[in-house]
Amino acid sequence: MKFLDEAKIYVKSGDGGNGCISFRREKYVEFGGPDGGGGGRGGDLVFECVADLNTLIDFRYKQHFKAPRATDGAGQNRSGANGKPLVIKVPPGTQILDEEKENILADLTTAGQRIIFLKGGNGGFGNTHFKSATNQAPRRANPGLPGLEQWLWLRLKLIADAGLIGLPNAGKSTFLSAVSKAHPKIADYPFTTLHPNLGVVGVEERTFVLADIPGLIEGASEGAGLGTRFLGHVERCRVLLHLVDGTQEDVAQAYKTVVGELAAYGGGLAEKNVIVALNKIDALDPETIEERRAALAEASGQHVHTISGVAGMGVRDITFALDQEILDDRKREMEGDTPDEGYHP
Repeated sequence: MKFLDEAKIYVKSGDGGNGCISFRREKYVEFGGPDGGGGGRGGDLVFECVADLNTLIDFRYKQHFKAPRATDGAGQNRSGANGKPLVIKVPPGTQILDEEKENILADLTTAGQRIIFLKGGNGGFGNTHFKSATNQAPRRANPGLPGLEQWLWLRLKLIADAGLIGLPNAGKSTFLSAVSKAHPKIADYPFTTLHPNLGVVGVEERTFVLADIPGLIEGASEGAGLGTRFLGHVERCRVLLHLVDGTQEDVAQAYKTVVGELAAYGGGLAEKNVIVALNKIDALDPETIEERRAALAEASGQHVHTISGVAGMGVRDITFALDQEILDDRKREMEGDTPDEGYHP
């Protein structure tokens, strides 16, 4: 399945139906009076978040969405039928932005969430509405109001519990395939991963979602390589796993490069909980592993795990560490949402 995380679309709600000018025509009824009904209301344009989607690829093939128009009013005081709502289905984590990409108009994060984005136009009044004691045969009716229209940008930010970050060819995709049933493309050259991949990791009786994004290089915040476009997919993660390739000479500089790009990107990524791991230790001797682990620990100021995604060394321990960080973050979130039941004057 192809991946697309940004799309521009045109949306329009349904036009309202026109009111009707009609008079009662019946045998032996000399002055029947007006009996024109009002038009129906146009269809609403609705966005719905569904769980079985994880890409915006459908919007590459269809960009225009118009809700149905309502039916006009008719004689015998018959009102027009309302237009049916048009439901646009999007994956969880979809943001709706204006045409200039300056304002977030809606953020759909939970499956089943629905929003009426554009309301349909109101129907026009028929001539029955305008009858009065002084105007018993009105010959006017209102047209239906046109629906609202707008160009929008849809931006997908995948919702995962943990995210993988690091330089290209640091072993992120290999690690994802080792801990989950995901099958990302794996090869021995930079930028093998061109779009994000998701995998479900099982830890005892629990599971969490792990996201793998394309690697960052120095200057990515200024557009180098694939830029920082895909960093939005780890903005919602509770914890980040920073993988550093142990086979390169200067592991400390590799760590600082990625951290610097995270800080330049913003979005709160630099403040997230990060677990640091020295990867590809199966290709190193014990003395080199300890030397580079110490250098990486000094640069990061925290404990460094040593793992190998290919050989499976240290993978179990680090998945338990990720799971514990996710549980702790959920606990802090629940404690923060609990209202204070103390005395309030």
